[in-house]
Amino acid sequence: MEFSAAASPVPASFDAWLATLGAPQAPVAAGLLSLMEPAGACLTIKSMATGRYVFASAALSELFNRPEQGVVGATDNELMRADEVQAMRRAEQATLAQRGVVSSEHRLELGGRRREVMVTRIPLGAEHIMALWSDKTEERHRESHLQRALQQLEQQQKALEQMRRELQQGSGRDEVSGLYMRAQFDDQLLREIDLSTREHREFTLVLIALDAQPADDGEPLSAEARQRLLEGLGRMLRANTRAMDAACRIGEDVFAVLLSGVGLATAHARMEQLRRQCHAQIVVLHGQDLGLSLSMGVASFPHTASRQEELLHAAEMAVKEAQRRGGNQVVLASIPFGLGG
Repeated sequence: MEFSAAASPVPASFDAWLATLGAPQAPVAAGLLSLMEPAGACLTIKSMATGRYVFASAALSELFNRPEQGVVGATDNELMRADEVQAMRRAEQATLAQRGVVSSEHRLELGGRRREVMVTRIPLGAEHIMALWSDKTEERHRESHLQRALQQLEQQQKALEQMRRELQQGSGRDEVSGLYMRAQFDDQLLREIDLSTREHREFTLVLIALDAQPADDGEPLSAEARQRLLEGLGRMLRANTRAMDAACRIGEDVFAVLLSGVGLATAHARMEQLRRQCHAQIVVLHGQDLGLSLSMGVASFPHTASRQEELLHAAEMAVKEAQRRGGNQVVLASIPFGLGG
């Protein structure tokens, strides 16, 4: 069933126009109209010959603060300022020229308050234009408040990172993430292997890779955006690891966590919780949330591997599997059958 708006000329009233449609189009048109106002949309039909509205939803009278006289029969000159009328005319002319659907946003000063309105138009024959009006004022206000909040958060994050760098100067930690580096990780890994071998206890190695995230325009992230993500991941690892654990940056986009005395199942649960927290973390650059997505590989000593190189390799393979699945996942390294037998 198709409703061809351009097929029928518009009589003096909308009800009369509905009557010209006949079944089944008239009930469909009337039904669509009844659904619009509860959704916050208003419908108008304007005569291009006279410039007057021949139909307007009741809610439009409230928008223009004309509860008694309404909008039907009025022209834009009676409803708006001169510059707003000109913007309406340009959009209507574009609609008639293109003979299709055209949307435009308008800022209207109504009752001493600025309103942000989206108007989507379609020609009805050559003499009338039907338009769907949506008041976007509150939505734009929410967007503006969110933008200001993100900008404030960005300034706070910058200030905290600057303070951290100043406090950590000369500490041997990575400047960007605030974590220990590869040399400290290698020493700690050897100590954990020695301790676990002597005391017959388990520990877990987790490798974490920052997922590649293109910018909104499809281009790779800038160096500044990448640094901001690395700073965010560093904050999350510092806040979510115990004093006995070792969280280190061991590569450009790769981090490692040694969970002392922690088994595979517990480590997986903890890393899954960390992944969720990181994914929900707001990392801001230029007022935009970059999003923090991680791939994690979890391997256990001695159950996954009983030698340093094999343990690292198993965790690396688990990370690659998480990335192969699309990233933002925690993957357990496979445990070979007969290990230690």
